[in-house]
Amino acid sequence: MTTVIDGKQVAASVIDAVKTASQALKDQAGVKTGLAVVIVGNDPASHAYVSSKSKMAKECGFTSVQHTLPEETTQEELAALVQTLNKDESLHGILVQLPLPKHLNSEPIIQSILPEKDVDGLHVVNAGKLATGDLDGGLVSCTPAGAMVFVKRTHGEDLSGLNAVVIGRSNLFGKPMAQLLLAANATVTIAHSRTRDLAAVCRNADILVAAVGRPEMVKADWVKPGATVIDVGINRIAAPERGEGKSRLVGDVAFEECAEVAAVITPVPGGVGPMTIAMLMANTVIAAYRKAGKTAPKF
Repeated sequence: MTTVIDGKQVAASVIDAVKTASQALKDQAGVKTGLAVVIVGNDPASHAYVSSKSKMAKECGFTSVQHTLPEETTQEELAALVQTLNKDESLHGILVQLPLPKHLNSEPIIQSILPEKDVDGLHVVNAGKLATGDLDGGLVSCTPAGAMVFVKRTHGEDLSGLNAVVIGRSNLFGKPMAQLLLAANATVTIAHSRTRDLAAVCRNADILVAAVGRPEMVKADWVKPGATVIDVGINRIAAPERGEGKSRLVGDVAFEECAEVAAVITPVPGGVGPMTIAMLMANTVIAAYRKAGKTAPKF
Protein backbone atom coordinates (compact mmCIF):
# COMPACT_ATOMS: atom_id res chain seq x y z
CA MET A 1 0.00 0.00 0.00
CA THR A 2 1.51 3.30 -1.11
CA THR A 3 1.68 6.12 1.44
CA VAL A 4 0.65 9.49 -0.02
CA ILE A 5 2.22 12.25 2.09
CA ASP A 6 -0.22 14.91 3.24
CA GLY A 7 1.86 18.07 2.95
CA LYS A 8 -0.76 20.21 4.69
CA GLN A 9 -0.71 17.94 7.72
CA VAL A 10 3.10 17.88 7.96
CA ALA A 11 3.23 21.67 7.44
CA ALA A 12 0.69 22.13 10.24
CA SER A 13 2.89 20.09 12.60
CA VAL A 14 5.90 22.28 11.70
CA ILE A 15 3.81 25.43 12.32
CA ASP A 16 2.75 24.07 15.73
CA ALA A 17 6.42 23.56 16.62
CA VAL A 18 7.22 27.11 15.41
CA LYS A 19 4.44 28.58 17.59
CA THR A 20 5.79 26.71 20.63
CA ALA A 21 9.36 27.86 19.92
CA SER A 22 8.32 31.45 19.33
CA GLN A 23 6.32 31.55 22.59
CA ALA A 24 9.22 29.96 24.52
CA LEU A 25 11.65 32.60 23.22
CA LYS A 26 9.25 35.35 24.27
CA ASP A 27 8.79 33.82 27.75
CA GLN A 28 12.48 33.04 28.38
CA ALA A 29 14.28 35.94 26.69
CA GLY A 30 11.55 38.55 26.19
CA VAL A 31 12.19 38.40 22.44
CA LYS A 32 9.31 38.56 19.96
CA THR A 33 10.25 37.05 16.60
CA GLY A 34 9.95 39.57 13.74
CA LEU A 35 9.52 39.05 9.98
CA ALA A 36 9.44 41.73 7.28
CA VAL A 37 8.05 40.95 3.84
CA VAL A 38 8.66 43.29 0.91
CA ILE A 39 6.59 43.21 -2.28
CA VAL A 40 7.06 45.44 -5.33
CA GLY A 41 4.44 45.90 -8.05
CA ASN A 42 1.06 44.39 -8.84
CA ASP A 43 1.62 40.71 -9.63
CA PRO A 44 -1.55 39.00 -8.29
CA ALA A 45 0.15 35.65 -7.56
CA SER A 46 2.89 37.42 -5.57
CA HIS A 47 0.30 39.38 -3.59
CA ALA A 48 -1.55 36.16 -2.74
CA TYR A 49 1.72 34.55 -1.55
CA VAL A 50 2.69 37.57 0.51
CA SER A 51 -0.66 37.88 2.26
CA SER A 52 -0.54 34.19 3.23
CA LYS A 53 3.04 34.64 4.54
CA SER A 54 2.09 37.72 6.59
CA LYS A 55 -1.02 35.98 7.94
CA MET A 56 0.98 32.88 8.94
CA ALA A 57 3.63 35.03 10.65
CA LYS A 58 0.93 36.66 12.81
CA GLU A 59 -0.53 33.22 13.56
CA CYS A 60 2.91 32.10 14.77
CA GLY A 61 3.02 35.03 17.20
CA PHE A 62 5.58 37.02 15.20
CA THR A 63 5.76 40.75 14.64
CA SER A 64 4.75 40.83 10.98
CA VAL A 65 5.71 43.85 8.87
CA GLN A 66 4.71 44.21 5.23
CA HIS A 67 6.10 46.80 2.82
CA THR A 68 4.07 47.11 -0.39
CA LEU A 69 5.96 49.23 -2.93
CA PRO A 70 4.61 50.61 -6.24
CA GLU A 71 5.57 49.07 -9.59
CA GLU A 72 7.77 52.09 -10.46
CA THR A 73 10.01 51.73 -7.36
CA THR A 74 13.67 52.24 -8.31
CA GLN A 75 16.58 49.92 -7.56
CA GLU A 76 17.98 52.56 -5.17
CA GLU A 77 14.71 52.90 -3.26
CA LEU A 78 14.41 49.15 -2.80
CA ALA A 79 18.06 48.86 -1.75
CA ALA A 80 17.56 51.66 0.81
CA LEU A 81 14.54 49.88 2.31
CA VAL A 82 16.52 46.63 2.69
CA GLN A 83 19.29 48.53 4.50
CA THR A 84 16.73 50.00 6.90
CA LEU A 85 15.31 46.54 7.61
CA ASN A 86 18.84 45.14 8.10
CA LYS A 87 19.39 47.71 10.87
CA ASP A 88 16.02 47.10 12.56
CA GLU A 89 16.80 45.08 15.72
CA SER A 90 13.19 43.92 16.09
CA LEU A 91 13.29 42.05 12.76
CA HIS A 92 14.94 38.62 12.50
CA GLY A 93 13.86 37.76 8.98
CA ILE A 94 13.64 39.75 5.73
CA LEU A 95 11.96 38.39 2.65
CA VAL A 96 11.81 40.16 -0.72
CA GLN A 97 9.06 38.52 -2.80
CA LEU A 98 10.28 37.37 -6.22
CA PRO A 99 9.92 37.90 -9.13
CA LEU A 100 10.54 41.65 -8.97
CA PRO A 101 9.25 43.90 -11.78
CA LYS A 102 11.40 43.60 -14.94
CA HIS A 103 13.28 46.89 -14.49
CA LEU A 104 14.69 45.76 -11.12
CA ASN A 105 17.71 43.49 -10.66
CA SER A 106 16.89 41.01 -7.90
CA GLU A 107 20.35 39.51 -7.33
CA PRO A 108 22.04 42.56 -5.70
CA ILE A 109 18.93 43.08 -3.56
CA ILE A 110 18.94 39.47 -2.28
CA GLN A 111 22.68 39.61 -1.62
CA SER A 112 22.28 42.89 0.33
CA ILE A 113 20.07 41.19 2.95
CA LEU A 114 22.14 40.26 6.00
CA PRO A 115 22.82 36.49 5.74
CA GLU A 116 21.53 35.95 9.29
CA LYS A 117 18.20 37.59 8.28
CA ASP A 118 17.97 35.86 4.89
CA VAL A 119 15.10 33.52 5.78
CA ASP A 120 14.65 32.56 2.11
CA GLY A 121 18.15 31.00 2.27
CA LEU A 122 19.23 32.62 -1.01
CA HIS A 123 22.31 34.57 0.12
CA VAL A 124 25.63 33.19 -1.15
CA VAL A 125 26.86 32.96 2.46
CA ASN A 126 23.94 30.67 3.34
CA ALA A 127 24.43 28.68 0.12
CA GLY A 128 28.12 28.34 1.00
CA LYS A 129 27.42 27.20 4.55
CA LEU A 130 25.09 24.51 3.22
CA ALA A 131 27.67 23.45 0.62
CA THR A 132 30.34 23.06 3.32
CA GLY A 133 27.98 21.11 5.58
CA ASP A 134 27.46 23.88 8.17
CA LEU A 135 23.72 23.23 8.62
CA ASP A 136 23.69 24.84 12.07
CA GLY A 137 25.31 28.09 10.94
CA GLY A 138 23.29 29.05 7.88
CA LEU A 139 19.66 29.23 6.80
CA VAL A 140 18.47 26.67 4.26
CA SER A 141 16.26 27.55 1.29
CA CYS A 142 12.64 26.82 2.30
CA THR A 143 11.44 24.41 -0.39
CA PRO A 144 14.36 21.93 -0.15
CA ALA A 145 14.22 22.22 3.66
CA GLY A 146 10.52 21.27 3.47
CA ALA A 147 11.16 18.35 1.11
CA MET A 148 13.87 17.15 3.49
CA VAL A 149 11.36 17.04 6.36
CA PHE A 150 9.37 14.49 4.32
CA VAL A 151 12.52 12.42 3.64
CA LYS A 152 13.57 12.37 7.30
CA ARG A 153 10.09 11.54 8.54
CA THR A 154 10.08 8.59 6.13
CA HIS A 155 13.66 7.32 6.47
CA GLY A 156 14.94 8.85 9.72
CA GLU A 157 17.82 11.29 10.25
CA ASP A 158 20.54 9.03 8.83
CA LEU A 159 20.25 8.08 5.15
CA SER A 160 23.41 5.94 5.10
CA GLY A 161 23.31 3.30 2.37
CA LEU A 162 20.44 4.93 0.46
CA ASN A 163 20.77 6.19 -3.12
CA ALA A 164 19.14 9.56 -3.78
CA VAL A 165 18.62 11.09 -7.22
CA VAL A 166 17.67 14.74 -7.64
CA ILE A 167 16.43 15.67 -11.12
CA GLY A 168 17.18 19.36 -11.52
CA ARG A 169 20.25 21.46 -10.75
CA SER A 170 18.80 24.90 -10.00
CA ASN A 171 20.36 27.11 -7.32
CA LEU A 172 16.89 27.51 -5.81
CA PHE A 173 16.16 23.83 -5.34
CA GLY A 174 18.24 21.12 -7.03
CA LYS A 175 21.65 21.99 -5.59
CA PRO A 176 20.54 22.70 -2.00
CA MET A 177 18.36 19.55 -1.99
CA ALA A 178 21.33 17.44 -3.07
CA GLN A 179 23.49 18.98 -0.34
CA LEU A 180 20.88 18.29 2.35
CA LEU A 181 20.67 14.65 1.26
CA LEU A 182 24.47 14.43 1.24
CA ALA A 183 24.66 15.93 4.74
CA ALA A 184 22.33 13.13 5.89
CA ASN A 185 24.77 10.53 4.44
CA ALA A 186 22.79 9.55 1.32
CA THR A 187 24.72 8.71 -1.85
CA VAL A 188 23.56 11.49 -4.16
CA THR A 189 23.31 11.87 -7.95
CA ILE A 190 22.26 15.18 -9.49
CA ALA A 191 20.61 14.51 -12.85
CA HIS A 192 19.31 17.06 -15.35
CA SER A 193 18.26 17.66 -18.96
CA ARG A 194 21.71 16.68 -20.23
CA THR A 195 21.93 13.40 -18.29
CA ARG A 196 22.31 10.34 -20.51
CA ASP A 197 19.56 7.75 -20.05
CA LEU A 198 17.82 9.65 -17.29
CA ALA A 199 15.27 6.88 -16.72
CA ALA A 200 18.04 4.37 -15.91
CA VAL A 201 19.64 6.79 -13.44
CA CYS A 202 16.28 7.32 -11.70
CA ARG A 203 15.59 3.58 -11.44
CA ASN A 204 18.55 3.32 -9.08
CA ALA A 205 17.05 5.77 -6.58
CA ASP A 206 15.70 4.82 -3.16
CA ILE A 207 14.78 8.51 -2.86
CA LEU A 208 13.80 10.24 -6.11
CA VAL A 209 13.27 14.02 -6.08
CA ALA A 210 11.90 15.65 -9.23
CA ALA A 211 12.31 19.40 -9.78
CA VAL A 212 12.55 20.06 -13.50
CA GLY A 213 9.36 21.89 -14.40
CA ARG A 214 8.21 19.39 -17.02
CA PRO A 215 4.66 18.12 -16.51
CA GLU A 216 4.45 14.41 -15.59
CA MET A 217 7.89 13.66 -17.02
CA VAL A 218 8.75 10.92 -14.50
CA LYS A 219 6.91 7.74 -15.49
CA ALA A 220 6.26 4.56 -13.53
CA ASP A 221 9.09 2.67 -15.25
CA TRP A 222 11.54 5.32 -13.98
CA VAL A 223 10.72 4.49 -10.36
CA LYS A 224 12.41 1.74 -8.36
CA PRO A 225 9.73 -0.39 -6.66
CA GLY A 226 9.39 0.75 -3.05
CA ALA A 227 11.13 4.10 -3.61
CA THR A 228 10.22 7.41 -1.95
CA VAL A 229 9.19 9.93 -4.63
CA ILE A 230 9.18 13.67 -3.83
CA ASP A 231 7.59 15.82 -6.54
CA VAL A 232 8.54 19.50 -6.45
CA GLY A 233 7.14 20.43 -9.87
CA ILE A 234 4.16 22.77 -10.24
CA ASN A 235 2.88 22.81 -13.83
CA ARG A 236 -0.44 24.04 -15.15
CA ILE A 237 -1.80 21.94 -18.00
CA ALA A 238 -5.00 22.10 -20.05
CA ALA A 239 -7.92 20.16 -18.55
CA PRO A 240 -10.64 20.07 -21.24
CA GLU A 241 -12.50 17.48 -19.14
CA ARG A 242 -13.24 20.29 -16.67
CA GLY A 243 -14.70 22.52 -19.37
CA GLU A 244 -13.43 24.77 -22.12
CA GLY A 245 -10.30 26.74 -21.26
CA LYS A 246 -9.92 25.05 -17.87
CA SER A 247 -6.57 23.86 -16.48
CA ARG A 248 -5.24 21.82 -13.59
CA LEU A 249 -2.04 21.58 -11.59
CA VAL A 250 0.27 18.60 -12.00
CA GLY A 251 3.78 17.84 -10.83
CA ASP A 252 6.87 16.58 -12.65
CA VAL A 253 5.81 13.02 -11.75
CA ALA A 254 2.98 11.10 -13.44
CA PHE A 255 1.30 10.62 -10.07
CA GLU A 256 -1.30 7.92 -10.75
CA GLU A 257 1.09 5.48 -12.41
CA CYS A 258 4.09 6.18 -10.14
CA ALA A 259 1.92 5.74 -7.02
CA GLU A 260 1.47 2.11 -8.13
CA VAL A 261 5.24 1.51 -7.83
CA ALA A 262 6.51 3.86 -5.10
CA ALA A 263 6.18 3.12 -1.37
CA VAL A 264 5.88 6.82 -0.48
CA ILE A 265 4.91 9.67 -2.82
CA THR A 266 3.97 13.36 -2.56
CA PRO A 267 0.96 14.70 -4.50
CA VAL A 268 0.71 17.96 -6.45
CA PRO A 269 -0.96 20.07 -5.22
CA GLY A 270 -0.84 19.41 -1.47
CA GLY A 271 2.64 17.94 -1.13
CA VAL A 272 5.79 20.07 -0.99
CA GLY A 273 3.86 23.34 -1.61
CA PRO A 274 2.44 23.87 1.90
CA MET A 275 5.90 23.16 3.40
CA THR A 276 7.52 26.22 1.83
CA ILE A 277 5.69 28.76 4.03
CA ALA A 278 6.05 26.48 7.08
CA MET A 279 9.85 26.34 6.63
CA LEU A 280 9.95 30.12 6.11
CA MET A 281 8.39 30.49 9.57
CA ALA A 282 10.83 27.88 10.94
CA ASN A 283 13.81 29.80 9.48
CA THR A 284 12.53 33.06 11.04
CA VAL A 285 12.26 31.58 14.53
CA ILE A 286 15.69 29.90 14.10
CA ALA A 287 17.16 33.33 13.19
CA ALA A 288 15.52 34.89 16.27
CA TYR A 289 16.97 32.21 18.58
CA ARG A 290 20.46 32.66 17.13
CA LYS A 291 20.30 36.45 17.53
CA ALA A 292 19.25 35.97 21.18
CA GLY A 293 22.27 33.66 21.69
CA LYS A 294 20.03 30.63 22.28
CA THR A 295 20.27 27.15 20.78
CA ALA A 296 17.91 27.18 17.79
CA PRO A 297 15.16 24.54 17.55
CA LYS A 298 15.30 21.87 14.84
CA PHE A 299 12.34 21.13 12.57
